[in-house]
Amino acid sequence: MMTPFEHLSLRWKIPLRVMGAVLGTAFAVTLALIVRDYDNMRSNRAAHARSLGHLMANTLVAPFLHDDVWRAYEIIQSARQGATLAPELQAEVVLITDADFRVFVSSRPRELPIGSDLSVQNNRFTEVHAALARTTSAEQIVLEPTESPYYFVATPLIADGVILGHVILAYSKQAFLPRFVGLLVQAIWVTALVLLVLVPISWIWARRTGAPLMALAEAMRKVPSELASADLAKLPKTRDEIGEVGAAFRRMLEELKKKQELEQQMLISERLAAVGRLAAGIAHEINNPLAGMLTAIKTFQRHGQGDAMAIHTLSLLERGLEQIRNTVGALLVETKTQDRPFEPADVDDVLILVEGEAQAKQVRIQRSGAIFESLPLPATLIRQILLNLLLNAIAAADPGGMVKLTLGADEGMLHLAVCNDGAYISEEQMRYLFEPFASGRDKGHGLGLWVVYQIVKQLNGSLAVDSEPGCTTFSLDIPYVHAH
Repeated sequence: MMTPFEHLSLRWKIPLRVMGAVLGTAFAVTLALIVRDYDNMRSNRAAHARSLGHLMANTLVAPFLHDDVWRAYEIIQSARQGATLAPELQAEVVLITDADFRVFVSSRPRELPIGSDLSVQNNRFTEVHAALARTTSAEQIVLEPTESPYYFVATPLIADGVILGHVILAYSKQAFLPRFVGLLVQAIWVTALVLLVLVPISWIWARRTGAPLMALAEAMRKVPSELASADLAKLPKTRDEIGEVGAAFRRMLEELKKKQELEQQMLISERLAAVGRLAAGIAHEINNPLAGMLTAIKTFQRHGQGDAMAIHTLSLLERGLEQIRNTVGALLVETKTQDRPFEPADVDDVLILVEGEAQAKQVRIQRSGAIFESLPLPATLIRQILLNLLLNAIAAADPGGMVKLTLGADEGMLHLAVCNDGAYISEEQMRYLFEPFASGRDKGHGLGLWVVYQIVKQLNGSLAVDSEPGCTTFSLDIPYVHAH
């Protein structure tokens, strides 16, 4: 199960991880310092306690033998005052007992009065009393009872080989706490300063690191539904791993776009082919009775004896049927197997044919490029392509505008391009541009581009349209093979 942290953006993950690393490091370092200081302080206190115990035992022998309580009290008080620079090394209680474990003198006379029994008067020293009572050794004894708040060091008072009593030093177990609190406060301040420096740096680093990934994620969210609007310019172009991912994603987008374009072209081709088959079937079915009707009218006109009204009516019918036959004939585009090659003069002929239409609309035709030899392509069909494209361009151009014809031939390919400066073709119109009867103008039946498309496909050529305000260009590439 994913945690909420895993859903955060990298802009937050990186600073939070940096903060976590700093806090974890600070905690580990502080803990290590505390443990080290604790061990050092314990070692120092033990060494100091043993040394002080031996020193006081040697110094207090004379006052003890002379029963000089006041002198003994001054000695233990001066010993306690010498450790003020290191409070954790200062004994909280200094106690002198006789051989029967009765108090001779103490640093706390109210709590441990002279002559009081150590085991009876104060239960905090009970374990010390029990330990001393069980041993007859002249060595120092170190005790750290679990339930007692004190750490004890007991040193025997010896004179002429006889144990007169003991010097007992009691150290508080809580003496190290202020030192630990000080270390902890210092660690907190140092950690806060480090975070104050690293958090802004990590935030900037996170933004710089996360920016290319966020751009990559934004582009990925648009695949495949909004592929066309994916902004490839914002994808990372560095040579690191993120840049390699961006380059791979850019290549993937290019392939997807090509795939979508290919699918779109296939759909258009399939739709146009279906419409073409339907139109051809309908045209054949219409042509059969249409030819019979026209033949009957012509026969009546030649041999009939009808009145003037009948002849006039039949003339109207004949013109209407001829118009129907011309329209249907445009739907039946078939490559003629027997046709002469396409000549350079054919281009001039087509330009002469459209000159009147261009002059009527005050459109100037500009020609660029030429062909200099006969091409093994059916002249009738190529002329029809040129004628339809030029007439469409003239009709689409603005009054007083310009139509540009570009043509050339190289490496077995005829290149044609017709451009006009009229209104551009919208994306919605582009979808149905080559379908029959899909004219975007008030005049025209919309068969010109349909015929062009059918001829180009029959000649195994390619047709492309590029339309933007001020320039709409139809480009054709038709292959041919020279006879050897």
